[in-house]
Amino acid sequence: QVQLVESGGGLVQVGDSLRLSCSASGGAAESAHVGWFRQAPGKERDFVAAIDWSGTRTHYADSVKGRFTISRDIDEATVYLQMNSVKPEDTAVYYCAAETQGGFFPSRATEYDFWGQGTQVTVSS
Repeated sequence: QVQLVESGGGLVQVGDSLRLSCSASGGAAESAHVGWFRQAPGKERDFVAAIDWSGTRTHYADSVKGRFTISRDIDEATVYLQMNSVKPEDTAVYYCAAETQGGFFPSRATEYDFWGQGTQVTVSS
């Protein structure tokens, strides 16, 4: 079992920066790959970024590559999503998810076993 709690969302303006946090707890948290997904109103949940359990492999959606950075603090059991140069199309509820079965398939939502409750990010123009 892994429990995930997102934080850091809010209202920002175009071009601003924001850092989301995903705090993990539970027996499998240390060995879990973690991904960030987002869902805008009326749209499907989309992959944003992912990091493997060791922090050595990362993967990004093309739409955020070069603007967002995912990282993890193993000691703090927290995964971060640094969002720079935000755009209105980044507005969504952001979810973190944990994959505990071993395979690293970062963009496949179906591979993730546990999900957080989400945090709202709104980018105002």
